[in-house]
Amino acid sequence: MAFCPLVLRADIPLSSNRLFSATCRSFSGTAQGTGTLGAGSPENTCSGSAAFPQTPGPPASPPRPRAMARVLIVGAGLTGSLCAALLRREASCPLQLSVWEKCGDSGGRMTTTTSPYNQQCTADLGAQYITCTPYYAKIHQSFYDELLAHGVLKPLTSPIEGMVMKDGDLNFVAPQGVSSIIKHYLKESGAEVCFRHGVTQINLRNDKWEVSRETGSPEQFDLVVLTMPVPEILQLQGDIENLISGCQRQQLESVSYSSRYALGLFYEAGLKIDVPWAGQYITSNPCIRFISIDNKKRNIESPDVGPSLVVHTTVPFGVTYLEHSTEDVQELISRQLESILPDLPQPLGTKCQKWRYSQVTSAAANCPGQMTLHLKPFLVCGGDGFTQSNFDGCITSARCVLEALKNHI
Repeated sequence: MAFCPLVLRADIPLSSNRLFSATCRSFSGTAQGTGTLGAGSPENTCSGSAAFPQTPGPPASPPRPRAMARVLIVGAGLTGSLCAALLRREASCPLQLSVWEKCGDSGGRMTTTTSPYNQQCTADLGAQYITCTPYYAKIHQSFYDELLAHGVLKPLTSPIEGMVMKDGDLNFVAPQGVSSIIKHYLKESGAEVCFRHGVTQINLRNDKWEVSRETGSPEQFDLVVLTMPVPEILQLQGDIENLISGCQRQQLESVSYSSRYALGLFYEAGLKIDVPWAGQYITSNPCIRFISIDNKKRNIESPDVGPSLVVHTTVPFGVTYLEHSTEDVQELISRQLESILPDLPQPLGTKCQKWRYSQVTSAAANCPGQMTLHLKPFLVCGGDGFTQSNFDGCITSARCVLEALKNHI
């Protein structure tokens, strides 16, 4: 099957309207056809003293349309959604993009949950705000400019007690919840996004990747990009187990993550949580590290929508209770929260989230933003496990994945 490969440049900003150039060639590397002499060419004659008149041959068949490459991105978090948007914008040939996510919604560790009693009452259970350093403000300017222009990001103006500020740093929040960043990129990509599609196996079948999930029939793809946490990549079964070299496996196994819990609490409309801050870092509690009045932090307070409060635990607490039930952990967090804010009323609803893979504490060594596992067909890993756990780390990884596509497809 033939299709147009991608020729990508990571130095062109995401918001650029310029398309990367590409040339069409066979996916297998074979020639597209053979050159033959036309019916009226001088060589097409009989030997001897006379030449027979030439009979026109049948009309040439129209060229066979090139098949559209199927690309699967596993993981609908920040890196996965960025890869999808970049592929759509910067590929000069049509692609059939699919994004598979094992959970019921997009966002990954930038997830926003909704109150069961009011769909307008939301809480960010993952990333709380985005910090942009002067270095990344320059090299990733187009990414920030785009999100600010669309209203997806706005400057953080609410007070966060205990936040460490460095010269030149800028902080942003997402008014509609941090998952709106992922939804923006997925919308821009035009990809088919499938939820509850947890990948279990990846096998080689006739120069394609056959990808199996927990339920449903396997599907075949020309290119696969894995953006889930690294330990989940190592848990995949099938041919991929043998494709990872010993050195690569050692690098992947060296990636480590912190663990923690987050608790979201939703309150009735008209209630006011009377504290002078929108967020506060806690330094004297063994359980709680950060508290946010989430609607106040995002500057979207409304008399018609109740406030939401988010608690992030310390890493030691998360590690200690990692295998406990979320119900038991929620009870422990609630007791500690009451000791810090004793006047809090009872919430209408709660949501406790276990982050087994919260933030990368040690990234894969000697991997510049990605790890290529196979060339033809192409299989690559990306995500913050190959850079760092922040917004700019995910941008860096997505751009490195695109650069790997250019070099190895």
